[in-house]
Amino acid sequence: MTTRRSFLKGAGSFGGLMFCGCGLPYAAHAQGAAAPARLPVTVKGKKLKTIDTHSHCFIQAAIDAAGEKLETVQVQGVLGIDKLIFTPEQRLKDMDAMAIDMEILSINPWWYKKEREVAEKITNIQNEKLAELCAQHADRFGAFASLALQYPDLAVTQLETAVKKLGLKGAAIGGTVNGEDFSAARFHPVWQKAEELGAVLFIHPQSQPQLAARYKGNGWLSNTIGNPLDTTIALQKLIFEGTLDRFPGLKLLAAHGGGYFPSYAPRSDHACTTAPANCTIELKKKPTEYLRQMHFDALVFTGEAVRHLVAQVGASQVVLGSDHPFPWEQHPVDHIMGSPLSDEDKAAILSENAAKLFNIKMSAG
Repeated sequence: MTTRRSFLKGAGSFGGLMFCGCGLPYAAHAQGAAAPARLPVTVKGKKLKTIDTHSHCFIQAAIDAAGEKLETVQVQGVLGIDKLIFTPEQRLKDMDAMAIDMEILSINPWWYKKEREVAEKITNIQNEKLAELCAQHADRFGAFASLALQYPDLAVTQLETAVKKLGLKGAAIGGTVNGEDFSAARFHPVWQKAEELGAVLFIHPQSQPQLAARYKGNGWLSNTIGNPLDTTIALQKLIFEGTLDRFPGLKLLAAHGGGYFPSYAPRSDHACTTAPANCTIELKKKPTEYLRQMHFDALVFTGEAVRHLVAQVGASQVVLGSDHPFPWEQHPVDHIMGSPLSDEDKAAILSENAAKLFNIKMSAG
């Protein structure tokens, strides 16, 4: 089997924008396997604009402003720290090879512990640089804003600026804010502003430091188990603490298929009837019904897993996601095309759902 590396140093004209990767080689399709999808992607003769809603980058200028080194903000345990810098041109080539027309870029929060002035500077730089990139490649890139969410009043202002002035699609947030759940009342103004703006909030997990001791050992369990668990808890808290009843128009996109929640969602419907004493907040509907007002990326790895996710949340709620350039899923379009879904559902997941969620104009195919 052959492999290739597509890591190029150089920041281009975007002031230190880096498309992060983990240093692991991109694996080519095994010999004898079907050739990977290429642009344009078509379903039943209809040309689609494939939209990857889960892809990452770093901004060197923001890291510099924080007085940090890249190694300190990169995901723990991920390799290839010395090969994380890409030019936008190289990223576009990688997207073409993956049959991705457009990526919605995000930066996983690494600034939640920073003091207000530093956090504001970091996030503002990131938002401005991403907006610059998106303006120059409007048909290929969109982006989520970064928010200094530990300071909700600041986050409200940043979100409004990002959406109204910079043209960003919403904001990327963690699974908690330094261990504090999103359902806490002090975050309500942020969710209210997001609902008002129609901004999408992309929940990307960051594991649970309190479980670090149990995650030690082989298998990178802090990510393998910890990340999906982080998302699961975040979504359940938003439901059971009544946050989604308070803000029913909130647009949420959950990474990695929403963690474990969709896979075992019906258990949530029985919790309060089995142990009423543990449920002091009356919800407006069954916990599983809230799944239909969230969106989930399709980064669940197998066709059967995609089928199950669709069965639980509805095809209209699933969008394409790759985690690019981390090599979790290097052929995300093939992953959907090979699933046991209808052509209509495949087209929705690859393109139409994200276009509607992010208000992306589609050219006639």
